Amino acid sequence: MLSSINTIADIETLYARLGERDYEAVMSYLANDIVWIVADNSPLADRSPYHGIAEVRSGIFERLTVGFDKLVFDADEIFECNGGERVVALGYYYFRFHGQAEERNAQVAHVWTIRDGRAVKFQQYLDTLQVARDAGTV
Repeated sequence: MLSSINTIADIETLYARLGERDYEAVMSYLANDIVWIVADNSPLADRSPYHGIAEVRSGIFERLTVGFDKLVFDADEIFECNGGERVVALGYYYFRFHGQAEERNAQVAHVWTIRDGRAVKFQQYLDTLQVARDAGTV
C-alpha cells in the first residue's frame, strides 16, 4: 500500500515506522525513482547515492537490519520549506550497533524533497566522526 506525504505528521509517521524497523512501510512513502543520498563518510556512504526503491531496500534497509540492533530518529524539529516541497528534520539518531550493549547517539539532519505526495529525494547530514568513534573505526 502506498502512503502519501502531505503533512509533517506524515513524516513523523515515517520516522516511527523506521524506529519499528518496518522498512516496507517506510518505502511506501518513497517515489519509485527516489534518490537517497547518505552523508559522506557514514557507514552506508560506499554506494551513495542510491537510485530507486530496489537500491534503497538492499543498500540501506537490509544493511541497517544487519548492522544495527536499534536505530531511532528523534526529531527536535521538523519544518517545511518551499511551500511543502522540502521538509527538513533536525535531531538525533539513537542507535545500537549489532552485538554491542551500549546505546549511542549522533546529531543528524535530513532534507526530504516531496513531489505529488512522495519523497523523490532524501539527503542525510550526519556527525560521521561521532559514528566512527562509536564504531571503533577511529
